[in-house]
Amino acid sequence: MTQSDPRYDVVAIGNAIVDVMAPAHDDDIARLDLAKGGMTLVDEPRAHALYAAMGPAREISGGSAANTLAGLAALGAQCAFIGQVADDQLGEVFAHDIRAGGIAFATPARAGQPATARCLIFVTPDGQRTMNTFLGASQFLPADALDDRVIADAAVLYLEGYLWDPEEPRRAMRRAIATARAAGRKVAFTLSDPFVIARHGDDFRALIAAGEIDILFANEHELAALTGEDDFHAGMAALAPHVPTLVVTRGALGAHAAAGDDHAYVAASPVAHVVDTTGAGDLFAAGFLFGHVRALPLATCLALGAVCAAEIISHYGARPEADLQALVAHLLGE
Repeated sequence: MTQSDPRYDVVAIGNAIVDVMAPAHDDDIARLDLAKGGMTLVDEPRAHALYAAMGPAREISGGSAANTLAGLAALGAQCAFIGQVADDQLGEVFAHDIRAGGIAFATPARAGQPATARCLIFVTPDGQRTMNTFLGASQFLPADALDDRVIADAAVLYLEGYLWDPEEPRRAMRRAIATARAAGRKVAFTLSDPFVIARHGDDFRALIAAGEIDILFANEHELAALTGEDDFHAGMAALAPHVPTLVVTRGALGAHAAAGDDHAYVAASPVAHVVDTTGAGDLFAAGFLFGHVRALPLATCLALGAVCAAEIISHYGARPEADLQALVAHLLGE
C-alpha cells in the first residue's frame, strides 16, 4: 500500500566505509603502482601496505551512498542509511559519524572478521583522487538486516552500484527494490564506476527494461559503458527513453538530465581551486535528490547538484564543510 506521507526523504543502501585520505605526488602513484584517478579493490594485506606507505592521513567516514545522505541531511532532508560495519574501532567511527550527521542508522555491527571497510585515497596536487578500497564487512550485508518498514517509509530508495558486486548485498538490494515498489516509492540507482558495469551491466539493463529504476545517476564514462555509445549525446539519446529520470555528470563540462520530454543542462559551478574530487558525484546526487523530493523543476535539481559538488571539491573529504543550506538558498527562493 502506498503511504502518502513518508517519514524519510531518502533511505540509502551502500558500502559503510571509512575513508583514509592523504596528499600524494604523481611519483608516489607510480611507485606504488596505483591506477591514478581510479578505484581499485584491494585485499586486507594490500590495504595495510598502502596505509603504511601513506603520509599523514585523515580518517573521514565515507562510502558513496553514505556521502550522498550526508549532503542531503546537511540540506535539511530526513534520511536513513543501511550498511554493514564490523564490531571494531572503524565500525564505531562510521556509526558515530553518520548518526552525528542526523542520519538514522540501525544496522547491527557484524562480529568477527573481516574488518570494517576502508578506502585509502591518495590525492595528487591536481585534485585527482586515487582510491584503493578494502570492502571488508560492507560486502556481507544480509537481506535479513533490512528493515522493510524503513524502506517503505522513504520517498526514495537510493542504491549504490558499488555494492551490487558482492552477492549477499546484491540479494538485499533486490529485496529492497521489491519492498520500495510495493509501497509505491521511487528507486534511484547510481552506477558508481565502469568496472561495476563491466561485471553487472546485464543486471542493470534488465532492471531498467523492467521499469525497476526511476532515477538513474551516471557520469559520462559510465553512460558510455552502459550504452556502448562513445558519443555522449548518442548515449543520452539511447538511454533516456528507458529511464523516467536520467542524470549524467560530465565534471567540468557540467551535467545533463532528461525526464520524458523535459531536458535540462547546468554548467559546473565555479571553484577557485579544486582540492579533491572525492565525492563530487555523491554530492551532486544529494543536491539533485533534495530538489527532486520537493518536486522542484529539473533544471533547479541540476543546479542544486552543481552547487553541492562544487563545495565538496573545494576541500579534502567527501562530507560537506560549508553550510549547504546557505549555499543553495538562492535556488530555493529563500
